[in-house]
Order: sequence, then structure tokens, then C-alpha cells
Amino acid sequence: MSDGFHVYDTTLRDGSQQEGLNLSVQDKLVLARHLDSLGVGFIEGGWPGANPKDTEFFRLARTELDLKHAQLAAFGATRRAGLKAADDPQVAALRESRAPVVTLVAKSHDRHVELALRTTLEENLAMIRDTVSHLRAEGQRVFVDAEHFFDGFKANRAYALEVVRAAAEAGADVVALCDTNGGMLPDELADVVHEVVDLGARVGIHCHDDSGCAVANSLAAVRAGATHVQGCANGYGERSGNANLFTVIGNLQLKRGMQLVGDEQLAEMTRIAHAVSEVTNVTLSSQTPYVGHSAFAHKAGLHASAIKVDPDLYQHIDPMVVGNDMRMLVSSMSGRASVELKGRELGYDLSGEKAAEVVSRVKDLESQGYTFEAADASFELLLREELAGARTSYFTVESWRVIAEQRPDGTQISEATVKVHAKGERIIATGEGNGPVNALDTALRVALERLYPELANLELVDFKVRILEGSHGTDAITRVLIDSSDGKAEWGTVGVGENVIAASWQALEEAVTYSLLRAGYDPS
Repeated sequence: MSDGFHVYDTTLRDGSQQEGLNLSVQDKLVLARHLDSLGVGFIEGGWPGANPKDTEFFRLARTELDLKHAQLAAFGATRRAGLKAADDPQVAALRESRAPVVTLVAKSHDRHVELALRTTLEENLAMIRDTVSHLRAEGQRVFVDAEHFFDGFKANRAYALEVVRAAAEAGADVVALCDTNGGMLPDELADVVHEVVDLGARVGIHCHDDSGCAVANSLAAVRAGATHVQGCANGYGERSGNANLFTVIGNLQLKRGMQLVGDEQLAEMTRIAHAVSEVTNVTLSSQTPYVGHSAFAHKAGLHASAIKVDPDLYQHIDPMVVGNDMRMLVSSMSGRASVELKGRELGYDLSGEKAAEVVSRVKDLESQGYTFEAADASFELLLREELAGARTSYFTVESWRVIAEQRPDGTQISEATVKVHAKGERIIATGEGNGPVNALDTALRVALERLYPELANLELVDFKVRILEGSHGTDAITRVLIDSSDGKAEWGTVGVGENVIAASWQALEEAVTYSLLRAGYDPS
């Protein structure tokens, strides 16, 4: 790990303050491994002594974490007013964490010192000097987070700078300037950072995103001389979040030419972002730069025509560099180029007039309420039908029905019956579920699993219903999108009908058909 520039992750501490994000000790250990595999230099594990979970994390980290790239940092505060650092229990917890690095939060805004700490400005400086020098003497490396620095600089420039001097002179390796309220803009922030760098201290940056500028502010700070940048995976954090560390890394490495992580590690960034999302159970926005599912998705026909000639015409980088992929979205906005590229992506040759025929078919279906942007499986089945002149089919449906029952104890149950023909057999099956769609899904599996055992792996992952614009009341046209998985991949199917059950059946039927196609069965 080079010490020339620090990439410092604070997901496990600052990121975990996001509303609705709750991490167990085991979650934090898993996340630390993911972040280490990206190649960040420092991982802030939490505040030992402030809560039992973080104390336990540092205890377990000593035996359960084998970090290859990162060092763990323990977060805490300077000593309390009137105490010696050696006698402060919170400082003792930082020592006892055995973390090689300690990051101290220090007040740099005069009003916070007087109103929040309820001490004098001079005592606050003494608290910083004493705590930093004590931990350094105990063999730990010390970083200082100058909290509310930019607001403090505006209010009392001389005192904010004195905080930086005090920390650096006491032995802090880095003083990270914190835009704690997230209200700074890049140009004014850069001016302040440049002035602090001139003091001779090593400067870092820690930005919140309340003005939507956290990433831009981080980049501006680095341009102004900061050599330590903090952020959170996927932009997690309190209020509007922190600077998204993945976006910062992508921009600094790919736009500024700074080699922060290895090329192989950068190619894992998309996978790691989604793995982190799974652990935190916080859905990653599809439009997240670099790593989002839609970051390199193209929908407009004009874009597709250009991309067909040269993908770089509408992409700022090759998505494979960060482990992502280009996707073509098929919709009523699509032109021939979009369909040809999407077909090529799925392994189909749509040269000649076939592309025009598919475009016409897609636009006709979308006028009826279908959408194929999130239903790749339905689109592939449509392509196969257009190319083969017949629908891919493993079974034919004679009829289906579903009834809903309200029982005396208040529970509700649905029961479905399906009649299908498959492999020369007529099969009648019933199934129960906690709703009509679940019951139909169960009944269809019961009917077909004996002939197609792979259906046992099929799982309905997500189910979305939308009443289409221009319709109203109980007669409205309904669109259903279903996401399914066989444990190896996920795919989407779409159904449209005059009621939610009919639309759901159509999407379910296509989900099962696509599952059998993936399993390698020859359609009839």
C-alpha cells in the first residue's frame, strides 16, 4: 500500500448512520473483506467504547480479518475537557482496540466548541494536542477529522487554521477537512483547501452530499492539494449521504490518471458495489455512476445508431474497465440499430429486414402497454418467434382459474387450477398460495415439474404491478413485470391484460418458458 495518496473508507462507521441501514458485527466483517478486495488503503471500523458492537468488531477483527491491502482505523473523539488523555476511558478504548490507525474527530468551529463541548477555545486545542500526542506515544498512527471545518473557517478563519496547526504539530499524519453539513460548492471549497495546504500539514477531505456536490468537492480538494480522500461505498451516510467512494475512485483513476487501486481490482468495482448492497440490504440505484445497472444502458435510437459505429461515441469509458457492461434497452424509442445491437447482445443475427420487422412489432406491443426495458426474457422470446416464425413452446395452456377464500379465522388463501398439455400429456394440477399469483405459480410448477425437474430451481424474485396511464377504475389495463431466477441468473418477463391476474399469468408463463430454454430443453 503506497502512502503517497490515501483512499479511506468510512462505510462501517459514517455510512452506517444512514436511515434504515443497520449492520451487525458479522455484516461489518463481510463488508471489510469486500472493501479490502477493492484495494482501499484504510477501513474505518467504528467507534470502540461508544457502543458494544463496534468494540466487538475490533476484537473479532484481530482473528477473523486477514486484510491484504487495507489497515483498520478506529474512530473516536479527543479527550474530554479537564481530563488527561491517558485517563480518559474513551481514549483508552481506542488504545485497546489495537487498531494501527486512530481517527480522532476534533471540533474546528468555534461555536461548536463553546456550545457543544462547553469548553474554551484554548482547552479544545489542548484536548487535540494531548490526545494526538498520547496515542502517538502509544504507537498508533493518528488522523484527525476537523469537524465542521469549512463552516468554522467562514465563521472564524484564524481559529479553524489553529486547529489544523495544533493537530499537525502534535503528530497527526493527516488532518481531514470535513464538510460536515454538506453545504459547500467546489470552487469555494478548493480555495479553502489550497490555503490550508499552504500551512504545510498533510490535508485530507471528507464530504457530505447535502448540496449534491460531495464527489465534485472531493475531486476539487484533491486538485487543490489534498492527498487523503474519505468516502462511503455507494454513497451511504446520514441525510443525503457521503461522497460515493466508488465514484471518487473511478474519477480520480480514470479521469485524473491516479493509480489508486490495481486495474484488476478496479474491474471488480461493480461486483463489489452490488455485493455491498446485498449485505446492507439497501438497493443500489440503477443510475449510480460507473457501477449502476443503467450506467451504460442505451435507449434512444439515435444513441444506438452511433454506438453501432463506435461504442465510445456515447460512453465516457469502456464499462468493462470497472466490471460493468453496456446494455441496449428496447422500447418504443428504439430504432433499427437498437434492436440489432440488442439482438447481437443476446446472440441473434438481425441483419436484413428482420430488424425492421422486430422494431415494428415492439412499437406495436408497447402501444398496447408492454415494455421490454426490464423484460429481456420476454424480448428474447419475441426475437425467437420472429426469427423462427413460431412461438417457443414447451407446453400449451388449455385453461386456468383461481379463487380467493376468506376463512373464518381471518386468514386468506387462494387456490388455482391449471390445465396444460406437455410432452403428449394432458395435466390438471392445483396449487395454493398466499395470493392469486402465488397460487397460479404453484399450480403451474406442480403441473410441469415431473416432466421438467429443473423448474424446482425457479424462483419468483420480484413482482411489480402498474395501472397504465390513460386507463381508470376497475376496467384499467394492467402491466405486470416479474423477475425470476434459477439461482444462476435473473431475468424479467412482462404481461399485459385487463386484470392483474391475466397479466400475471402471461408473465408467469413466459418466465417458466424462458427457464426451460435456459435449461437446454428443445422446444416443441
